[in-house]
Amino acid sequence: MTGRHEEHLANLTEIRSLMERSTRFLSLSGLSGISAGIVALIGAFAMAAYLGMDTYAFSERQAFHALPDQKWGMPPLTFLLLDAGLVMLFAALFGVYFTHRKARKRGQKIWTKASRRLALNSAIPMVVGGLFCLIMLQHGYFGMLAPGMLIFYGLALYTGGMYTLNEIRWLGGCEMILGLLAAQYPGYGLQFWMFGFGILHIAYGAYMYLKYERA
Repeated sequence: MTGRHEEHLANLTEIRSLMERSTRFLSLSGLSGISAGIVALIGAFAMAAYLGMDTYAFSERQAFHALPDQKWGMPPLTFLLLDAGLVMLFAALFGVYFTHRKARKRGQKIWTKASRRLALNSAIPMVVGGLFCLIMLQHGYFGMLAPGMLIFYGLALYTGGMYTLNEIRWLGGCEMILGLLAAQYPGYGLQFWMFGFGILHIAYGAYMYLKYERA
């Protein structure tokens, strides 16, 4: 009787695992989070250097007011868009590379029904948030850029988390909380941005790697 009971439990566990793999994309790599965090910190320090600010002591509001029309051959808006674009590009490239490598090691496909659902549900808040940030930028609301990016990114992670590992939703919740705090202190968005996109990503990636991939 005990043997048959254990066999039923094993069968139920296998069925649950199969259902989870069919509805959730489980090949996200912790190394993707670590690499995204490192790229974000590099981009943030580049912006701090451009603004000529001590990221721990001064606000970007003070730095923007003290900026000349151009620095390093580029106006502030051009440098901001270039810096943000490069951060997103390299974070995405590293993310795809490490996720594809993990999926290949496990003999899994990277483009499945679950991954398509993940991409779609994450893309909608990201696209809306990106457009919202561009509108704020157009009207000169620089202090709300970092809060907007953190909040909408957190929403993207939270909604997309339904189709992948549950830890993604916790990361999304933390990003949204940071975004709200950044909105309360609009002069210090760069510091909140560094913590949210940089340090939190590295901590999350390290946790995920140790929990799911180290073995």
